[in-house]
Amino acid sequence: MPFLTRILPIFLVSWLLTFTLASLFHSQYVVNQLVNVGVVVSLSDRINLSLDDWLGLLPTYGAIIAIALAIAFLVTAKLTKNIKQYNMALFIVAGITALAVVLIAIESIMNMHIIAGARGWGFYMQLLAGAVGGYTFSHLIKTARNPKKLGV
Repeated sequence: MPFLTRILPIFLVSWLLTFTLASLFHSQYVVNQLVNVGVVVSLSDRINLSLDDWLGLLPTYGAIIAIALAIAFLVTAKLTKNIKQYNMALFIVAGITALAVVLIAIESIMNMHIIAGARGWGFYMQLLAGAVGGYTFSHLIKTARNPKKLGV
């Protein structure tokens, strides 16, 4: 039962944060490219585009990110059983690696950038989303293992 009550909710939170950041970075990268060619984009248009992208990317990119993070975090959890002092750093690297593998694999298989916001500096912003997801997962797992630190 600890998987369903402790690990799964933590994974879902870290995945949701990772996907939300990746989607937001994607949307804003695309908007920035439009602004660079002279298109005027209002704040309300930016917000609407971001929300539409989040909903549109959720069933595909969101699912792919979930699978990639699940694999990366599972492998990292096995590694960190013996190397506890580098736990957080390894989960951050796992999140970065998961997003890098997804983006490179999609580009290699499809021979195009499916995620338009993963071009140029947008690629590194996607990796940042993975790093934040890895950090969040590691931090929440550590907190769940030591509830006394929260005063629970």
